[in-house]
Amino acid sequence: MLLLNSLSGKYIDRFPVWLMRQAGRYMPQYRELREREKDFLSFCKNVELATKASLLPLELLGVDAIIIFSDILVPLEPMGIAVSFEEGEGPRLEWDLKVDSLRRITSKDTEFVNEIVKAVKGAQKEVPVIGFCGAPWTLFAYAVEGKGNSNFKKAKLFMWQRREDYKKFIDLLAENLVEYLKGQVHAGADLVQVFDSWLMHMPYEDLKEYASLLKGFFQRLRQELNVPVIYFYRGSGEYLEVLKDLPVSAFSVDWTVDLVRWMQRDSRTFQGNLDPAVLYCDEEVIQQKVLELLKNIPRKTNYIFNLGHGLSPDMELSKVKLLVDTVKSYKLG
Repeated sequence: MLLLNSLSGKYIDRFPVWLMRQAGRYMPQYRELREREKDFLSFCKNVELATKASLLPLELLGVDAIIIFSDILVPLEPMGIAVSFEEGEGPRLEWDLKVDSLRRITSKDTEFVNEIVKAVKGAQKEVPVIGFCGAPWTLFAYAVEGKGNSNFKKAKLFMWQRREDYKKFIDLLAENLVEYLKGQVHAGADLVQVFDSWLMHMPYEDLKEYASLLKGFFQRLRQELNVPVIYFYRGSGEYLEVLKDLPVSAFSVDWTVDLVRWMQRDSRTFQGNLDPAVLYCDEEVIQQKVLELLKNIPRKTNYIFNLGHGLSPDMELSKVKLLVDTVKSYKLG
């Protein structure tokens, strides 16, 4: 498969492409499926509908990988944190902030996710299936803050003022996420991606300590999963200097990172990193920006095209399809 070949450094005739949030509200077909369930979390737990949503990007866009349809907050619920989604407002999380009240989980606690992996895997053999989870810091930040926001003040105060509880919570999250991903791989996921979408809110002076925890977390994933692991984080190239020794198969970076420079100095696979806002441009500019990025990639394998973050609900399906087609039309000599 093209994406797995690129990850392992094998010959490819073009760069593989998939997109974060590639199944979502910008698709009319997705919206039709979503209307069949009362709320977003119920939709994520409906194996039949989540499987159909997962497969839409392959059918409509022709992407080179399917990431299962779910949400990074799913494993928090069996830990003892109430998770809900308010239409148009995003997630809400509620608990007593007592870390000792949180539970260890097994993959059986989220068996519906494993069933989605099995169903997606069984429905097609064309492209690899990507399992995923949120990273420990991103889930910690969501859980303490109670929602997403622009500064994560509560999460930072918890980290600084309740040091032992912070470490205990982060360690518990890491343990649970290993089990969560093991369930997905046992169900058939060909690779996994770990999303640290809120890492840019972690102060730089705290990053080294967190990177040490991540190193142990990724070492366990490498030993116990035996599939490629992609680490996506949002933050600058300065952050990557601290994270560069993580034992991951690939780094996925956003548009604040000099992707070309990092590919010239690090032989591992890189994924990214076009700014999703490009998709609001007219078609000529979209094609221009995609080709500019691809022409600058300094290698002919060990690269995966993706956006620097996910697709948004107000984007146009035809433009997303154009972006994918443009990547696929760029042949490697």
